[in-house]
Order: sequence, then structure tokens, then C-alpha cells
Amino acid sequence: MALAVGMRVLTRPLHRPWARGFRVAPGRTGPAAGGGDGVRCFGSPRVLVEPDPAAGVAVVKMRNPPVNSFSLEFLTELLISLEKLENDKTFRGIILTSDRPGIFSAGLDLTEMCGRKPEHYVEYWKAVQEMWLRFYLSNLVVIAAINGVSPAGGCLLSLTCDYRVLANNPKYTIGLNETRLGIVAPFWFKDTMVNTVGHRTAERALQLGLLFPPAEALRVGVVDQVVPEDQVQSTAQSVMAQWLAIPDHARQLTKTLMRKPTADRLLTERDADIQAFVRFICRDSIQKSLHAYLEKLKQKKG
Repeated sequence: MALAVGMRVLTRPLHRPWARGFRVAPGRTGPAAGGGDGVRCFGSPRVLVEPDPAAGVAVVKMRNPPVNSFSLEFLTELLISLEKLENDKTFRGIILTSDRPGIFSAGLDLTEMCGRKPEHYVEYWKAVQEMWLRFYLSNLVVIAAINGVSPAGGCLLSLTCDYRVLANNPKYTIGLNETRLGIVAPFWFKDTMVNTVGHRTAERALQLGLLFPPAEALRVGVVDQVVPEDQVQSTAQSVMAQWLAIPDHARQLTKTLMRKPTADRLLTERDADIQAFVRFICRDSIQKSLHAYLEKLKQKKG
């Protein structure tokens, strides 16, 4: 994770025991994010990176069907793609979006949290924590181009970004709705929401598990801009240019000053947070609720 030392930002190597056996898919040549020709895309089965070296920007597209849920494999691929971009000095910013219009991300993969051994839950929650830490403290400018629904962990991922652009479609709701599933949002989910919208708005949203439509999301501050659906990407590009006009060292240090105290709380309590998650998810009542919910999803698909 990024740590400020003087006027420098240092990056801690990514701890990824859950990445064993992972291979990056071969790149393909195609149009770059900014319209250039012949730029080699790279990525993996679940994450596509479209680089624009001339602009110093890469578009990172989530493509984990059907709903871009945070499976362990997806988290691994997303973090490795982020690490690769952070280690390449060509890139100063990324635009995070979905390759599946209508779905930004549904968040946590409930199949990773149901019917597994405690050891798996430990590994999974470490990966979720790492995702939040890496994006929240990234030295890159990270802009979310939200082109679909974004509940729960999908909302959390967007909240780690420096700026959020949401498509103006009433179906594209966003929020931390964990309580609707009988799950309590961890303290670092809560802290991220409080930092974004303020204490009272976050308290009400978290207790009620609110999912905000675009106009309401903009009003309370969950997102920074709402634009027509066909203008999400172009708006994200324009916003990126504004952020990149600021000298990197000043922006990075300011970001760290603003965010490091929140991240430090998780770093200090990381093991305790993992154990709390495992105890909670292993409860018979929680497992029964998750199993019942997954069965309902299967019936809807059927």
C-alpha cells in the first residue's frame, strides 16, 4: 500500500498468498482508451486493461460474469492488474469500469462465504481487505465510471476511488445494503462511507441498507457526477485530465494525509477483523440465510 515519506510515496509489495497459480492472459492489440491505434491490451480472464500510454491512463474493465462479483479469482486478477499499472511509471491514472453494461459490480461473492471451511473464509477476507487497502491508498488517480448497479461491495470499491461518475439510469442504484441480507458492514466499510457522505447520512444509509438511485446518490454525495449513460466514459476521461493537471507528488501526499488514518485503523485491527468475519460467517443462522438467498437466486435463473 502507498505510504508517504516526506514528499515521496512508497508502495509496499502486494501480499498475495491467494494468487498462487495465477497467470496473466496474453495481451491483444486494439484501440487504446484514448483512441490510439495499435496499443496492446493486457489483463486476465476476469479483468481487461486497455492502456493509453500517451495519456498516462489505463481503463480497467471488470468482466466477471454474470455480475462482476468479488470471487477470490477475480480479486486476485484485479489486484495484480492494479499492481502492474502502479509499477509502470507510464501510468498516472486508471478509470475503473465494467465490461458488462448495466452491472458495475454486485460486490462480495456469496458462494465464497457459504458452505466453505474457516480456512477459506480467512483467505477470502484477506483478499477483500487487500482490495480495499490497495485501491484506497493507490498512488494513481482512480476514477470510477459506474455504468451499472453497484450495491454492497461494488459500492465499496467505487468509494475507494478519487472520483465517481454514475450513469443517469434509474435502475443503476448504489449503496451499502448489507443489512438487507442480515449482514453487518465491517467498520472499514462504515468508515469509508462516513468519510464520503458524513456521519448522519452514513448512519441512516447503513442501518436501512439504502440503495440510492442516481439523483439521490448525487444529492447525498455517494457519487460526484451523474451524466447520460453514453457520456460516462468521456466524462471520466475529462475528469481524469483535471486531476492529472495537479503535480503527482503534491496530490499523492495530500491523498495519503487524508486517507492514511482510516487505512491505519484496518491495518492495526486486520487480524481481529478477519477473525470477527470468520466467527460471524460461520454462524449457523448466517449460513442458513446465505444458503436460502443463493437458492432463491438459482430459482430466479431457472
